[in-house]
Amino acid sequence: MAATMTAADIAQRDERAVANALKIRYTPFVMERGDGGRVFDGDGRSYLDFAAVWCLSGLGYSNERVRSAVIAELERSTFAGLVSGINQPAVELAERLIDLVPGDWEKKVWYGLSGSDASEAAMRLLPQATGRNRLVSFIGSWHGTHDGTMGLSAHPSLTGVIGGANVVKAPYPDPCHPPFLGGARNLTDQCLHYLEHYLFRTICDPQDVAAVFVEAVQSDGGDVVPPPDFMPKLRALCDRHGILLAVDEIKVGLARTGRMFAYEHGGVEADVVLLGKSLGGGLPVSAVVARREVLDAATGGALFTASGYASGCAAALAVLDEIDRLDLVAQSAANGAYLGECLRQALGDFEIVGDIRGLGMIQGVELVNDRASRAPNQPAAAKVVYRAWELGLIVYYAGNWGNVLEITPPLILTRAEIDEGVAILHQAIRDVLDGKVSDEAVAAFAGW
Repeated sequence: MAATMTAADIAQRDERAVANALKIRYTPFVMERGDGGRVFDGDGRSYLDFAAVWCLSGLGYSNERVRSAVIAELERSTFAGLVSGINQPAVELAERLIDLVPGDWEKKVWYGLSGSDASEAAMRLLPQATGRNRLVSFIGSWHGTHDGTMGLSAHPSLTGVIGGANVVKAPYPDPCHPPFLGGARNLTDQCLHYLEHYLFRTICDPQDVAAVFVEAVQSDGGDVVPPPDFMPKLRALCDRHGILLAVDEIKVGLARTGRMFAYEHGGVEADVVLLGKSLGGGLPVSAVVARREVLDAATGGALFTASGYASGCAAALAVLDEIDRLDLVAQSAANGAYLGECLRQALGDFEIVGDIRGLGMIQGVELVNDRASRAPNQPAAAKVVYRAWELGLIVYYAGNWGNVLEITPPLILTRAEIDEGVAILHQAIRDVLDGKVSDEAVAAFAGW
């Protein structure tokens, strides 16, 4: 970047030249470089990162081992593919992922470039493999931004795309916003009973359901942690009807929740596991780890020219090595518990904080008009995120109503950095309540 080019200059050029269709902006932050869990703008200002680019930067922004692995591979060739050839890093990564994913059955690995690719490949191959046409997903889910995966999802921001008639959506057991009048009591049983004893008996014959797609923690839906019995009972439901269980770990997998995969908290095994975001260590890499019969259902049936490219697979291998070397599974469990407690102590007394929830290093702070009504307060979320940026913290908001502060830092953050970030969040909320952030300041940053 030229010395005379300020962050504001770059932001103006971005507005003129870059399509709004690919933007979800919360602030005018301009990334110039990153170091550990911090990012810096074009003016040299430092920001602590509580977002990790929607969990993509799980190892932060300057991991030397990942960088060295990519450089070493690029020195061999700027590109080595997999579609019509073979490269060693892709084979080694597939073997590593097969070993990581629990399950005694024979598995294979598919590669893509994004989580959306992975979801699309799975929803394309599963009907071919099973001879069953229908798929089930859950309200609040986000499985991608291709037409197909937007239709598979059930997030309010994606409802403008009409999904295929073969996708049926079921209620997710959200303890903070129970979908049934019975409240949070027996929430799992209420949701799964509705699926099995109403939807399956009316519009969705279970014998024609290929798979149920689910997130063990619903991230974009509002960082929703379901009751502990949800995943075991969902697995049992699938087994009763011969349905495969496809778990979306694209955002919450790879050590973030305090287990390698979030669904492991439920003590279950999955037939299909979707991976992406942090897998590439900053490079675009996604994967599906699934039963062999699913991924071999159609030769050439789901491919991209750059699938399984060697430098990306080398980066992913280095990411997995670093998760082991840094003991990030255990660290995320311990630091995530610490983060959650810090949030509750620092923010719990604010009347607009309706709920604080999470699992490991994914936490959600739900903002409401007041605790009595629990009405979502999206304007406050937008202002808090904007004010946090002004104070030196990057954080986003998400949720079905756009009112949940989503806290997903790089897994390498220290407890001192956690303290720093929580203190900034506290100040940001206080400043918003004191009227220090105007509607005009955030008008250009609609987020969701």
